[in-house]
Amino acid sequence: MDTPKPLGRGFSSFIERLRRGRLSATVALLAVLSAGILLGSVATGKVSGKESQRIDSTDARPLALPNPVTLSNGFSAIVKQVGPAVVNINTDYIPKQRNPRNRRALPNPNQPQPDGGDDDDQNNDMQDFLNRFFGGNGGGGQLPEASKREALGSGFIVDPRGYIITNNHVVDKADHIFVKLASDPIDAADQGRPATVIGVDPATDIAVIKIDPKGQTLPAIKMGNSQSAQVGDWVLAIGSPFGLSQTVSAGIVSAKDRAIDDPGAGNIDRGQFQRFIQTDAAINPGNSGGPLVDMAGQVIGMNTAIYTQSAGSEGVGFAMPSNTLISVYNQLISPSHKVVRGSIGIQFQAAQSAAVGRMYGFANGGVLVSTVTPNGPAAKAGLQAQDVITSVDGKAIKNGDELVNIISDKQPGSSVRLGVLRNGKTLTLDVGIADRDKLFANLGNPAESGAGPDTGDVGQNKLGITVQPITPAVANHLNIKGGVTVTSVRPGSFADEINLSTDAIIVEINRHPVTDEASYRAVVANLKSGEDVVFVVRDPKGQNPGNTYIGGTLP
Repeated sequence: MDTPKPLGRGFSSFIERLRRGRLSATVALLAVLSAGILLGSVATGKVSGKESQRIDSTDARPLALPNPVTLSNGFSAIVKQVGPAVVNINTDYIPKQRNPRNRRALPNPNQPQPDGGDDDDQNNDMQDFLNRFFGGNGGGGQLPEASKREALGSGFIVDPRGYIITNNHVVDKADHIFVKLASDPIDAADQGRPATVIGVDPATDIAVIKIDPKGQTLPAIKMGNSQSAQVGDWVLAIGSPFGLSQTVSAGIVSAKDRAIDDPGAGNIDRGQFQRFIQTDAAINPGNSGGPLVDMAGQVIGMNTAIYTQSAGSEGVGFAMPSNTLISVYNQLISPSHKVVRGSIGIQFQAAQSAAVGRMYGFANGGVLVSTVTPNGPAAKAGLQAQDVITSVDGKAIKNGDELVNIISDKQPGSSVRLGVLRNGKTLTLDVGIADRDKLFANLGNPAESGAGPDTGDVGQNKLGITVQPITPAVANHLNIKGGVTVTSVRPGSFADEINLSTDAIIVEINRHPVTDEASYRAVVANLKSGEDVVFVVRDPKGQNPGNTYIGGTLP
């Protein structure tokens, strides 16, 4: 009897034989693989056989359902307290037939702004932006007459009688408004209770609507003081993002007194009365109009807008402060159902370079007056263009925002005492307060600008511009003695850097009048490197009737 050989040696000799033959090697290799598969199947069968055997688990203990535990986190307690007062708003409307129009270009930050006032175009830009991200039609163009559109938003009850605060852009185009309470049963066929608009304020994007309480005492939310909110405080945003009602997101106050004036933030201009609380609590389409609450369960803001490049939350949201909400709400529920803001009848430039401040003597703060409205309170008190307002009722003014906030809160018929700087001298003027809407109702009268042959000028090398004299017709229309219009701006030049644009009419340089090419050349010839240069320019179309101040330091 042969002695069995070790498996390792037999296998090696087998492989050697495989190497010597071709066809026979292939057949043998297939046979080996088949055997391996069969062995694997047998092994698997043995394992399956073991698993099918009954296993004794009598020593296992059943899991017990623990009692609810109240955690230290107070978020849930706040949501239970606030949630019932947060509502879901559904609207529908049929777009009205209209002619397509081009979207307005970005406003020039150097254009004058009326004190205490905003213009309709500015509001429309903000409205289009908000509608785009929070419901409503923002696409523009012509729409079918019978195409019914729907939009979603949020709101919160502030009075048990059924008064609700939300965003104006949630309801402004609605033919029908419906409100669903947190306690209403989930029913897709039930749109909710019909609501009526009590009043709206486009300048702050705030609206007040009302529903019938139907004999109920509706849950009302508690309003807080937004001045007490600090950067870093925890906040909760509650609303109906994407139609998902009673959705809660948490974050912190990431900034205060924020103005949306960055072109990246939806390509919109800043509203004069829109200063926001910024938060990183997730805010998405449908959250608009919902409350931003603090850890005391009080509303410190209303979710209004988001900074986004994807139409979704990217960690930067904006809420209108509760102090603004309360002030506007109280006026909207008044018999007039409108917001009245005070004005003294001036226009000023919203943003100015440091060179302008140094040239006109208000480098440390103040507001340079561009235009004084004829027959307005400021004009009657003796205020003039190029005056610098430095204080109101003894309080120093840093910029135009402070001036607007103070003046707009004043009631028409009252008065203020202005500290004014004029040609280096300090004056005090008592100025009355008028209704801003009535005072600025007729501002702006477009006109054609003159155009003639292009001529060279001495400022081309020093400033980077060419100019030509304006026509008498343009001078008469703008009520100026004369000036020169910019016909070209060299890219990368000083004029280009300070945003002096073509078609601008220069009427003054460094406080020296410019009435024609000769006076223009005389002033420019004396300009030196390192010197502040400030241009006073006018709009050739007459849409901004006052002066615009553009300046910088000449390289």
